[in-house]
Amino acid sequence: MRDIRLFTDKASLSRAVAEAFVARASESERFSVALAGGGTPRLLYELLATECHDRVPWNRIHFFWSDERYVPLDHVESNTRMVRQALLDRVDVPAENIHVPPVELADPEEAAGRYEEDLRRFFGSGEPRLGWVLLGLGEDGHLASLFPGSPSLEESDRWVIAVKDSPKPPPVRLTMTLPIINHAAGIHFLVAGPGKAAALSSTLEAPQDPARLPAQGVRPINGTLTWWLDEQAASKLNPSK
Repeated sequence: MRDIRLFTDKASLSRAVAEAFVARASESERFSVALAGGGTPRLLYELLATECHDRVPWNRIHFFWSDERYVPLDHVESNTRMVRQALLDRVDVPAENIHVPPVELADPEEAAGRYEEDLRRFFGSGEPRLGWVLLGLGEDGHLASLFPGSPSLEESDRWVIAVKDSPKPPPVRLTMTLPIINHAAGIHFLVAGPGKAAALSSTLEAPQDPARLPAQGVRPINGTLTWWLDEQAASKLNPSK
């Protein structure tokens, strides 16, 4: 089921998402989260680390990444670096609860396999039901590091794969695939700013074609899908739909 929530700006959007995150984390004995990179979620992470800090059960949360660029972890383009600066280095999360993609390995394929092994150990024999998957929407309709026209969109078995030809730099990345994303209990897209308006309207209103608009491939299996939007991102949506 799709749920669209509209806010005046990114600040009010981020604060609402933070409150939803706190509520969901507080009711879970073990809460598994896949984080997004990019600029949009940074304010959310900062709010969780500051205004919401004392209301989050940090010791019960396990953090994964929905995708990561294949750069050193201290590189300016590293999603891990951004998340650590904005959130994880500012809260008391047990080190064993932070599942960083192993981008230090020379072979991205080996790194993808190792990260998938980490996820499979975490979930054991059960299905990969992440509690909360946070995603952004690219201006081309991509999510995580699943880009238009990529064979990765057809993956049906692997949970994590290496991407070696990303149309956006850097070209090499690790990404979760649609099978593990779609098994999540809650999937949350954060979309803000006028640059995302065209991609958002196409994703939500154009005929289904995930090969062209990868975010259309997000179809939860016994989970929820929430779109958190600001007015600029939603400016091209058809109000009658």
